[in-house]
Amino acid sequence: MKLRFGIICFSLLATFFAQAQDQKSILLINGFLHKGNGEVLETALIGVRAGKIEMVRNSFATSYKREEWDTIIDLYGKHIYPGFIAPNSTLGLTEIDAVRATRDFDEVGIYNPHVRSQIAFNVESKVISTVRTNGVLICQATPRGGSISGTSAVMLMDGWNWEDATVSSDDGIHVNWPSSTEGGGWWAEPSPKKRNEKYEDQKEELINFFSDAKAYCDGGKKVDLDLRFNAMRDCFKGEKRVYFHANDVQQLLDVIDFVRKFELPFPVIIGGYDSHLIADRLKEDKIPIMIGRVHSLPEYEEDPIDKPFALAAQLHDAGVKFCIQNSGDMEAMNARNLPFQAGTCIAYGLPAEEAVKSLTLNTAEIIGISKNYGSIEEGKSATLFVSDGDALDMRSNNVSLVLINGKFMSLDNSQKQLYEKYHNKYQKK
Repeated sequence: MKLRFGIICFSLLATFFAQAQDQKSILLINGFLHKGNGEVLETALIGVRAGKIEMVRNSFATSYKREEWDTIIDLYGKHIYPGFIAPNSTLGLTEIDAVRATRDFDEVGIYNPHVRSQIAFNVESKVISTVRTNGVLICQATPRGGSISGTSAVMLMDGWNWEDATVSSDDGIHVNWPSSTEGGGWWAEPSPKKRNEKYEDQKEELINFFSDAKAYCDGGKKVDLDLRFNAMRDCFKGEKRVYFHANDVQQLLDVIDFVRKFELPFPVIIGGYDSHLIADRLKEDKIPIMIGRVHSLPEYEEDPIDKPFALAAQLHDAGVKFCIQNSGDMEAMNARNLPFQAGTCIAYGLPAEEAVKSLTLNTAEIIGISKNYGSIEEGKSATLFVSDGDALDMRSNNVSLVLINGKFMSLDNSQKQLYEKYHNKYQKK
């Protein structure tokens, strides 16, 4: 009985301290604010209370009472950004690519819409802390493999467990559209790509699966539970997105027709290498693009070497909503380089604040979390960071403060610890 009473008291005490920490008020003054929605405020005053942004004002035009704030931080000369978002990433689902036991993103099977990445997310990952120190504070943990990989989840780069870190538990399913070509590639002997002879059959198989799933979800009669079809229900209702991984023109055109056929309310294309060639159709159908890794080689021999660098500016000029993602080799740890990919896009024609937007509000809108995240505006979550300089430039990105839901985050990580260890040992020699 005494033990039970002690446990209850301890739980209540822990809850009290946790709530007390959440209720702390923080005032950030004089920083250069990049709101994330395309706007800037050169001398910003940002009030944070109970984990939310209470006010965003001009420091010079707004007076405040010091006694009303627990913590006041002067950020003169520093830059403030909303937390960057890493979409379509295995961050939190893998630790060491070369060790199979640490990879938890690819399930057995071809059609797995019912497989959920949320419960596989590892908040104890050492990779997460290295990514957080470059300003990436949210990720879309995404499964891989098969024709339908599974359902992704939007997660914070902090939490006691995966439940605590969850922003959106099941934001959408991921469809790997069949490749319309095969062969070629910079890694092989120079040879042109050729048409995939099985493309039409593979596409028809995908159409049949969606048709069966829609019939199951629309059926009025009680039927045996099918986990795969049941997981598709919210996609047809518009409560889940459908992410199509596709790149070449044929794939993109077929995806558009597919979306129209099944009347999918929230489609998204991931990759979109040739999306600039059909920008008008994408804009007309309001289909956003998560563009592929900016720091990559062209897909075709005849393409200009800077094609991946210029795609963001081309889509922006055409009025197509887009964000930047980083899928590919070593994508989890390379998520920390996401800001610098956006910086490269600036050098190739994308306006600077649109580049910030491609990591913040655009991404939040595309994955459905913009109500609370993606920009520094009143009423939204205080998930933001401060950099000594331009966060999109590797020469000046130096994150000195991070808040996630109004809570201060440690900027320590295993890489910094190793640096300090060997620096302290050898600096005197």
